[in-house]
Amino acid sequence: MTGGAQGIGRAIVEACLTNGWNVALLDPDIAAIEALEEELGLPDGLMSHDGSNHDERVVRNAIEETVERYGALFGLVNNAGFSRNMPLEQLSLEDWNAVIATNLTVGFLCARHAAPHLRKAMGAIVNLASTRAFMSEPDTEAYCASKGGDFGLTHALAASLAPDVRVNAISPGWIATEAWQKPSVRSEPDLNASDHAQHWSGRVGNPEDIASMAVYLLSDEAGFVTGANMVIDGGMTRKMIYQH
Repeated sequence: MTGGAQGIGRAIVEACLTNGWNVALLDPDIAAIEALEEELGLPDGLMSHDGSNHDERVVRNAIEETVERYGALFGLVNNAGFSRNMPLEQLSLEDWNAVIATNLTVGFLCARHAAPHLRKAMGAIVNLASTRAFMSEPDTEAYCASKGGDFGLTHALAASLAPDVRVNAISPGWIATEAWQKPSVRSEPDLNASDHAQHWSGRVGNPEDIASMAVYLLSDEAGFVTGANMVIDGGMTRKMIYQH
């Protein structure tokens, strides 16, 4: 699991642990990792690695150490991601590369090094894409491009690793993650009635909504699901919006 110490990633980590699975997470935020371990009581099934998600050496070593400790690798969740939203004329190549590296390249690196172990275990990969792969707001070029790449990478991997490894994506919509951050930035979501009402589901999403889907896609219950993209957005990307 990449980016597993906060937000949606943390919810997936906790859901996997609750399901009785061992989890290894890779996250560059040491403070967030330490907070997670303290708050969860350092469960035996949790293994943490700190370091850059898109450093190939770090990725390779993390996967090797995970297999050494647990004996096998049955699933991979590529969740690491962030955005740098700004006007196009201000978006530097450095900013663009940083977003692409974390949001897309890390998924390739993890899949590449995990593939032999996942093939052996007949395992599964879950990539966290976004509804931003299919719809946009201004000043989101790097983030939207990276998430579109995650979508494309998913079905390419599903083809390349078939039939041994299933590969699927989850595209979250508006998910309130404030309460799932490290203590120094944790807060309650600042949401109003209109925020919830604009969703067909009647509410903004929460990290547990995504975690439950990730657990399903990793499990044998999803044995006939591969190359798919699960949109979890309360219906928002299917709305027709008219201004009168």
